[in-house]
Amino acid sequence: MISYCGNTSSLSPVWVEEGFSLCFYYTLSASLLTFMAALPLPFQIHTMRRRAVTVEAKYRKESVFNILQWLSVFALLVETPIRFALDWSKVYGYVNGVDVFNFIARMILILLTMVLFWFERSKVIMHLKLKRHSVALVLSWGMLLLIEIVSVTSWNSPDWWFKRESKADEIDFALWVTRLVSASLLLLISLAAPGVPRFDATLLINADSDRDIEDGMEQLIRSRRTGNLGQQSGSTWKGAKTKIKLLWPYMWPSGNVLLQLHVLICIGCLVAGRVVNLFVPLLYKNIVNGLTDGESWNYILTQIGLYVTMKFLQGGGLSGGFLNGIRSFLWIRVQQYTNRRVQTRLFSHLHSLSLRWHLSRKTGEVLRSIDRGTQSINTLLSYIVFSILPTIADILVAIVYFVTSFNAWFGLIIFVCIALYLLDTILITEWRTKFRRDMNTKDNRAKQRAIDSLLNFETVKYYNAERFEVDKYDDAIVDYQSSEFKSNASLVLLNASQSLIINIGLLVGSVLCAKFVVDGTFQVGDFVLFGTYIVQLYTPLNFFGTYYRMIQASFIDMENMFELFDQEQEVVDYPNAITLEIEDKSVQFDNVCFSYQPEKPILKGISFKVNPGETVALVGPSGSGKSTIIRLLFRFYDIQAGVIRIDGTDISTVTQSSLRQYIGVVPQDTVLFNDNIQNNIRYGRVTATDREVEDAARAADIHDKIASFPDRYNTMVGERGLKLSGGEKQRVAIARTILKAPDILLLDEATSALDTTTERHIQESLNRISTGKTTIVVAHRLSTIVNASCIIVLQDGEIAERGSHDELLKLNGVYAGMWSQQLSDVAESSDTNEKGDGGSVNDKVKTK
Repeated sequence: MISYCGNTSSLSPVWVEEGFSLCFYYTLSASLLTFMAALPLPFQIHTMRRRAVTVEAKYRKESVFNILQWLSVFALLVETPIRFALDWSKVYGYVNGVDVFNFIARMILILLTMVLFWFERSKVIMHLKLKRHSVALVLSWGMLLLIEIVSVTSWNSPDWWFKRESKADEIDFALWVTRLVSASLLLLISLAAPGVPRFDATLLINADSDRDIEDGMEQLIRSRRTGNLGQQSGSTWKGAKTKIKLLWPYMWPSGNVLLQLHVLICIGCLVAGRVVNLFVPLLYKNIVNGLTDGESWNYILTQIGLYVTMKFLQGGGLSGGFLNGIRSFLWIRVQQYTNRRVQTRLFSHLHSLSLRWHLSRKTGEVLRSIDRGTQSINTLLSYIVFSILPTIADILVAIVYFVTSFNAWFGLIIFVCIALYLLDTILITEWRTKFRRDMNTKDNRAKQRAIDSLLNFETVKYYNAERFEVDKYDDAIVDYQSSEFKSNASLVLLNASQSLIINIGLLVGSVLCAKFVVDGTFQVGDFVLFGTYIVQLYTPLNFFGTYYRMIQASFIDMENMFELFDQEQEVVDYPNAITLEIEDKSVQFDNVCFSYQPEKPILKGISFKVNPGETVALVGPSGSGKSTIIRLLFRFYDIQAGVIRIDGTDISTVTQSSLRQYIGVVPQDTVLFNDNIQNNIRYGRVTATDREVEDAARAADIHDKIASFPDRYNTMVGERGLKLSGGEKQRVAIARTILKAPDILLLDEATSALDTTTERHIQESLNRISTGKTTIVVAHRLSTIVNASCIIVLQDGEIAERGSHDELLKLNGVYAGMWSQQLSDVAESSDTNEKGDGGSVNDKVKTK
C-alpha cells in the first residue's frame, strides 16, 4: 500500500530542520500546478482552437531563441519522468503518493504548455494584433520557476538534496538545476516572444501577397506596422516617449517661480517619506526589543515618542499623513496649471484646423475625447510621480536593508516575490488593454448617438422616431456594457493572481524569520520588524496594480486626445507671412483651380476681378463652385493652382488673421451662440459698446423687433439661435457684420431660405451695408442681383458668361435661361395663389 507522505516525512509540521517539509512542499507545488492546468491553460487552448486561424509555414519566423524555448520545454518534459523513476527506485522500492501527485500535475501542465506553445507558434487570433505569448502560458512558466526558487529557502535542510551528501542527492541537485535553468530561460525568452507571428503575417493567411496588394491590403499592412489606423492597437506604452514629450512642457511650470517652488517642496516630501517609511518599523522593533530585554523607561519613552512622530509624518489607514497632506496641498496649483495649459492648447489647436476637418468631425466624440484626455493627465502625473516612483524606491530600500541587516535569503524572497508580482501585473494589464480601448470606443459611440439624437430633436419628432432613437441608444449601452463586463472580469483575475503571489512571499518569509527567532539567531523584535515592514511594503504594492492600471487607462484615455493633437493644420501661415494692409479694396482671382478631392475638380481656371466699391454676383446651378469661391477668398482652404489677390497681394503670403479682419461674411445658414442677442451682435467686434451694438441693429432693421421682446437685448436666442425665426437670425448676422465694419463683404445666398417679404426687408439692409464696399454676392434668386456691377455665371467649375443683367439677357444664353425659368416659377406660384384668394397675377409678380 502506498502512503501519501512516505515513512520518513509528513504533511505537518510545515518547517522541519531548517527547511520545508518535502511532503508539504510537493503538495503545495502540485496543487498550484493543478490549478494552472485545470483552469487558465485549457481555457486558452479552447480559445485558440475555436477562434485562431492558421499561419502558413512561410510566414513563421525561425530564431535561435525560439529553438531554445523548445529545448527548455523538452528538458522539463524529459526531466519529470526521470525524477519520478529515480524516486521509485530509491525510496524503499516504492513511490510515495505525493510523488505520484506531483508527477501527474507536472506532466499535465508541461504537456498543456507544449500544446498551447505550438498553437501560438502556428495560429493567431486576428483581433488581438499583439506579438506576445498569452498570459496563461507566461504565468505557467512563471509558476514552474517560482516553485524552484522557493525551494532555495531549504538550502540548509538535511532532508533536501542541497547538501549533496550522497549520490542520490547529487542527481537530485543536477535535476533541480536543469529545472531552474529551463524555467528561467522559458520565462525570460517569453517576454520577447520570438516564435509568435507578427500581425502583418496574419493579413496574408491563406492568400498570396500579390493578391493582397491587388485588393488594397498593402496599405492596411503598412498602417498596422506604423500604428496609423484610427483605432489604436498594441501596448499603450507604444509612443510613450512622444506622449511624455508633448506633456513635458506642462509638467514644469516655467515662468512661475512660486509653482516651481511648490514642485521642489513636493519632491522633498517624497524623499522624506521614503526615509520615514524605513524608520517606522525600525523604531517599532526597538520598542519590542526594549520591552523584552527590560530597557530603561526613558529609552522606551524616547522610542515611543519617535515612533509616534514618524507615524504622524507617514500616516496610515484612512489618514494620509502630514507629509502626504502637505504634498497634496501644494500639488493642487501645479495640477491646475498643467490641466489648464493642455486644455487651452488643445482648444486652440482645434480652432486652427481646417474647415474640411470640422465638417467631418463628430462633435460628441471630440468633446468626450477632450474631457477624458484632460482628466487623464492629472491621473497620469499624480500616479507616476507620487505613487509608482515612491513604491519602486521603497522596494529597493527594503531589498538593500534586508540583505544587509538580515541575510541574503530575505532580500531574495522579497526580490523574487515583487518581480513576479510586477510581471503578473504588467502582463495581465497589457492583456486587458484591448478591453479598455473597446470600452472607450463604444462609450464614444453611445455618447455620439445621444448627442446626435438630441441635436436633431425636431427631426425625431417629425418622423415619430422617439422609440427608434431610444432603442438605438439602448443597443449602444448594451454593447458598451458587454466590453465593460470583460474589463471588470479580467480585473478580478488580476487581483486574485496578485494576492496569491503576495501571500506566498509573506508565508515563506515569515516561516523563515520565525525559524531564525526560534534558533536564537534573531530577536522577537526582528520578527515584528519583518512583519511590519513587509505589510507596510505590500500595502502600496497592492495598489501598484491599481496604479499601473490607472496609468494604462490614462494613456488609453489620452490616445483620442493625442489623435486630435496629431491632426495637422491644412491651412497654415508661412514662416515669413506678412500683415495685410488694404487701401483700394480690390479682389482678383487669377486662373484659380481647386478641388476637394483630386479626382473631382470644383474650379477650373477661374479668373475675374472686383474693383473697389463694386458688387459682383456669382450665379449658377448647385455644385458649380459659387460658395467655394467665397471659402477660398476667406482662406478656409488653399488653392491648388492660380493666385487670389487683394490689393495686388497674394493672400497665401499674408497671415490669416490680418486677411480675415478685412472681410465680413453673411452666410446662408446663420448659426448663433446660445447667448443673448446683444452678445451675439457684439461678436462682430467684442470691444464694441452697447450703443454701437444698438446702432448696428438699427442698420440691420432689427432694433425695433428686439425692443419688442420682454428682455430686449438680453433675450436668449437658444441653441444655435433656434428661438429666433429665420429672418431674425439673418438680421442678427447682418448686424454682427455691420459692427465688424469690413472693407470686403461676402454674401453667401443670405436670403435664399426666407420668405418673400422677409427677403425684401433683408435685401434692403444688405444693400445699405454694401454701399461703398467691395462686395461678392452668391445669389440663388436672380431678382436680388439685377443691379450688380457684374454678374458671373458659373457652370461645371468654369465661367460660362459674365456681364451686367441687361447684357446677359441680350446674350440669350445660360443666364437668360435661368431668368426665364425663375419668372416661370413665379408665374406658376402666383397662379396658384390667385386660385386660392382671387388676387391679380400681375400684382403678385410685381410683389415677387
